[in-house]
Amino acid sequence: MRLDESDQSENLEDLRGSGGGFGGGLPIPGGRGGLGIGTIIVLGLIGYAFGIDPRILIGGAELLSGGDGGQVLQQTQDEPRSSGPPTDESGRFISAVLANTEKVWGEALPQQTGKSYPPPKLVLYSNETSTACGPGQRTAGPFYCPLDQKVYLDLGFFDDMQRRFGVKMGRFAIAYVVAHEIGHHIQNVIGTLPKVEAAQKRLGDRDSNGLQVRVELQADCFAGVWAANADQRFKILEQGDVEDALKAASAVGDDTLQKETQGYVVPDSFTHGTSAQRTRWFSTGLKSGQISACNTFNANPL
Repeated sequence: MRLDESDQSENLEDLRGSGGGFGGGLPIPGGRGGLGIGTIIVLGLIGYAFGIDPRILIGGAELLSGGDGGQVLQQTQDEPRSSGPPTDESGRFISAVLANTEKVWGEALPQQTGKSYPPPKLVLYSNETSTACGPGQRTAGPFYCPLDQKVYLDLGFFDDMQRRFGVKMGRFAIAYVVAHEIGHHIQNVIGTLPKVEAAQKRLGDRDSNGLQVRVELQADCFAGVWAANADQRFKILEQGDVEDALKAASAVGDDTLQKETQGYVVPDSFTHGTSAQRTRWFSTGLKSGQISACNTFNANPL
């Protein structure tokens, strides 16, 4: 993955201790890098999938105020935050990816939807932190909180992915994770998340899970849209990047995770989609580069 790492986002908040890094020292490779709610399926399972923490759209639903589907859900926090680019290699890479998403979506979103792009904050933290959606914990994996419009990420997640699931998280796969969470912000901006939250209040667990799957797959598709537009403008993709990102998407499919953790699959409990669905929708966004191609809510089958 080619990325100008001197270009740092002003919207990154680094709440880690000094130094930082990917978990237990998992490095970011240089050059041609390698790879990159509903009801909880089993304890800890959601923690190893990309997407919104279940507390955000369900457990935290009571925190959401009413409004039309086009509103951006937002709630401020009084807790002071530190800002500015990190100084460690892994933190600077995340900041550079965030800066790239700001450039891409700042142009693509108005062109394709007529809506301006308010960039979200990305918070780097270690182990746990407070959020407008409740406590953020490393075991919950990366997640987007629509109430404060922030993406929360513990870099140890990537080390966990490699250690527990054997997924080598290289540069583009890491960027894919960030782009997926930014995809949830896009959903919030265009009004999808408020509509989903309102619908989920009226649904049982099975139907609520089914709706959440479509939310997650659309975020995968939006990640692909980002990658397509970023490559067109900045030529970020190198040989093997797409294949490695698809491996990462496949590794966190609900069916794959359930087989790994409990030995059998319960489709009614899916909240993120199967491995095949996740890879297919990322590929759809990547091939089209268009938000309009990512209508997972009308797709049948997924």
